[in-house]
Amino acid sequence: MASAPNPGPSATTAVLASVAALGIWRLLAVAAPHLAALALMYETETDFGSRLSFALAWGILNFFWITLLRRPALSGALSLTMVVVLVLLSRLKHDVVQMTVNFIDLMMIDRDTVAFLFTIFPNLRWSVILAGLVTLPLMYALWWLDPFRIRRLPAFTCKLACLAALVGYSLYHPDEAWRGYYDDGYLSKFFRSGVTAVSDFAQYGFMESAASTNERLNMPLVDACHPAGRRPNIIMIHDESSFDIRAAQGIKVPSRYGDHFKSWDGKQRTFLAESNGGPSWFTEYNVLAGLSSRSFGRFAYFVTRIATGRVERGLPLALRRCGYDTMSLYPAYGGFMGARSFQMTTGIERFLDSKDLGAKDVEPDSFFYDKALQLMGQQPPNKPLFTFIYLGANHFPWETRFRPDLLPNWRAPGNVASIDEYLRRQAMSAEQYKAFVAGLKKNFPGEPFLIVRYGDHQPEFAPNLLEPGLDQGAIGKKLDAYDPRLYATYYAIDAVNFEPVKSDAVMDTIDGPYLPLVIQEAAGIPLDPSFAEQKAIMLRCKGLFYGCKDGAEARRLNRLLINAGMIRGL
Repeated sequence: MASAPNPGPSATTAVLASVAALGIWRLLAVAAPHLAALALMYETETDFGSRLSFALAWGILNFFWITLLRRPALSGALSLTMVVVLVLLSRLKHDVVQMTVNFIDLMMIDRDTVAFLFTIFPNLRWSVILAGLVTLPLMYALWWLDPFRIRRLPAFTCKLACLAALVGYSLYHPDEAWRGYYDDGYLSKFFRSGVTAVSDFAQYGFMESAASTNERLNMPLVDACHPAGRRPNIIMIHDESSFDIRAAQGIKVPSRYGDHFKSWDGKQRTFLAESNGGPSWFTEYNVLAGLSSRSFGRFAYFVTRIATGRVERGLPLALRRCGYDTMSLYPAYGGFMGARSFQMTTGIERFLDSKDLGAKDVEPDSFFYDKALQLMGQQPPNKPLFTFIYLGANHFPWETRFRPDLLPNWRAPGNVASIDEYLRRQAMSAEQYKAFVAGLKKNFPGEPFLIVRYGDHQPEFAPNLLEPGLDQGAIGKKLDAYDPRLYATYYAIDAVNFEPVKSDAVMDTIDGPYLPLVIQEAAGIPLDPSFAEQKAIMLRCKGLFYGCKDGAEARRLNRLLINAGMIRGL
């Protein structure tokens, strides 16, 4: 009997034979990056929307590289490398400023940013070089091992499909700004922020302004400032993370705690900041430029870097027109958020950062006060000086005891440890400020000084104290809506050998951008046309600025400043 014909190898056998021919290592080279990305997605993304965005972003990256290289293994490895670098940078940024990386960081990369990173992380340069030396040979090996070649047109089509899906989802479900403060969702937030950033930039550029106006501001003249009486030296003090914690219920405070927040006339006044918990540079922009960071929308986080070289208006420039020298003492590296460049744009002539001052890590307030007294002693006679003292000792974290050798007689009121540490640092600030005022009186007898202090924002734990019944999502919505309860700090006016000028601009409650106007009024300095116009807005809006008429007044002033040439390129 004849034997049955041989049917040939089965389909399964054929597949296994193909796998064996390719080699298990080559297949793993293709699959491994995708498996690693899947694990990373479940580790860092927290809900369906963020995971969907992660998957679409992963598709965009992979198909982008495949379109260029045609090799899926190398493309997956390059995509995974980019994602891991993004995650590491996001965690680093969150550790420093309590916010993760978003797409605008990529738009804002400049020499100052790179120099700042290499300054605060001196070993980073060698880490980058070493990573390059290790990565390049691995990438070459993947290029050689990859058995597959994918055609460019299908890959490009898939990339466009992923991009369209991500854009559609991001526009339909825009990521809420407050989620940027969460230490998760790194890739999804980065790509979704790209969609909203490009959309916002297309609508109004970096900064909102009225479309047009027939009104015009006259350019201020250098010789048009003739103050009545003697011009006082002006000192503006940035009191880091300071607010009256008695706004929260159940907090125990030391006796006479509230004295630090009172002005020369015994009144306690409220300063409405535009940031909460961390970004001091929002308020830095407010009190130097006299304008609102909220006008920058989603770009507000980068306000000082965007304004550099573009917003040539502010308190230091106004005072220089009245014969003042201007100086700033800054507690960090000058490259941080473009501080040096921004402050010089607004009229600061002499900018001294922590390196210039010889600071070692975080210094107490007394360090900067002593440096200020020393530098003021070098000022020519009969030449008034504006000094901006930027303090940093009350910065988070409050879980660790800052300079235990200072304030040895301190007794904790009996709150949780972090709150008591916060109160201890406030007490240190108050004590060292009194010593500074005493130093002014001793070193400069008869010299007039106007001193204005303000809390730049509430500490990061304040929202949970003020709204104890709300979860983080509900608090985030209140922050997005600029609930004044979560933005209120204080401002106080003091004087040495000088009587502050009474003015209707020195209100009980002001928005942060009005502080330069208040200072000029209290010092008796004539207002230039832009500040005179802003005073009219202040009186009309009863101390509100961006919040007045849903931002219309701020947009109108921005347009007037653009037309006057004080704001350019925005």
